[in-house]
Amino acid sequence: MNTGRFAVPAGVTDWAIALGVTALLLGTGLSGTHPSGGRAVLGSALLAAGGLALAARRRTPVVVLAVAGLCAVGYLATGFEALAVSYLVAVYAAVRAGHRAVAMAVSAGLLAVLHLTALALHDGPAREVVAQARHTLELAWLIAAFAAGEAVRQAERRADEAERTREETARRRADEERLRIARELHDSLTHQISVVKVQSEAAVHVARRRGEQVPDALLAIQEAGREASRELRATLDALRDDDTTPPHGLDHVPDLVKGFRGTGLEATLTIGGQPYAVPAAVSRTAYRIVQESLTNVARHAAATTASVRIDYRPDALAIRVDDNGTAPSCSAPTPGLGLLGMRERVTALGGRLRTGSRSADGFTVQAELPTDGTS
Repeated sequence: MNTGRFAVPAGVTDWAIALGVTALLLGTGLSGTHPSGGRAVLGSALLAAGGLALAARRRTPVVVLAVAGLCAVGYLATGFEALAVSYLVAVYAAVRAGHRAVAMAVSAGLLAVLHLTALALHDGPAREVVAQARHTLELAWLIAAFAAGEAVRQAERRADEAERTREETARRRADEERLRIARELHDSLTHQISVVKVQSEAAVHVARRRGEQVPDALLAIQEAGREASRELRATLDALRDDDTTPPHGLDHVPDLVKGFRGTGLEATLTIGGQPYAVPAAVSRTAYRIVQESLTNVARHAAATTASVRIDYRPDALAIRVDDNGTAPSCSAPTPGLGLLGMRERVTALGGRLRTGSRSADGFTVQAELPTDGTS
């Protein structure tokens, strides 16, 4: 989530800390008592290596812990009087990442190595330096690094648990609200729509039995009642459904066309262009256009064949549905709720929808949906 504040990338922070520790180690090591000649070069290289290794502490904390420990032993054994800051930071990072046992074992081994090195150096300034190094890695420093790493780890764990709890609470409230809306829709609309649907169908049936001409308004009411009933059932099913399965899209169009063949309609599907992933809203709208078009063909057009063509263009998805049914006598038929719904969906996506009679018998539905150049 964008909070409006400038966020420093983690990699930049890691390198800044690594460079800072390296500068601190080199500064304190070279300003104090230190060897000369080849040992000075080796010790300086180990000081720098131990500090720079901290840049990878988030990705490989155990490896960095081992590298920092070996570098600390090396530059302390060469005679540098420098606090093993890089190793303490590595201990903090390892414990924060959850590697407490590893950090404890490596620290115990490092202390043992320092004691053995001190015993091996019987005299000279190196023995004094190593003896002093034991104090820099005493338990107080290690306990402090352990405590800091564990405190941060626990805080991050609690923050993650709190975030999961908030998400679960929000999801549960959303489910409860969704079910409440479904109940209200069912209680307030289902009965009324059913009454309108039954009454209009009964009126149409009676008029036809008497041989009377059914008014267009009554037919429109009948169709509106059927469409409203279908849409309401689909809406209630969606609201009550706890499954997270995504809605139908382009991948389901072949099964859709195949299903209409079982009704006696000879339906074909043609895919043009190179298929590519389109936005989810475009995929859902394309499916609904084909579904509604074939439904209208099967119910009203007295057609025997229907062809569906989907063209994948560089910046748009084109859908065309043709049938050989009886075309309406007028060029601009009165749109039902299905056609209005298609037009609203297409317009919302910035596309175009054209419907009308073909030059030959039949009807055509053409839609073009922009895909924003998705490829």
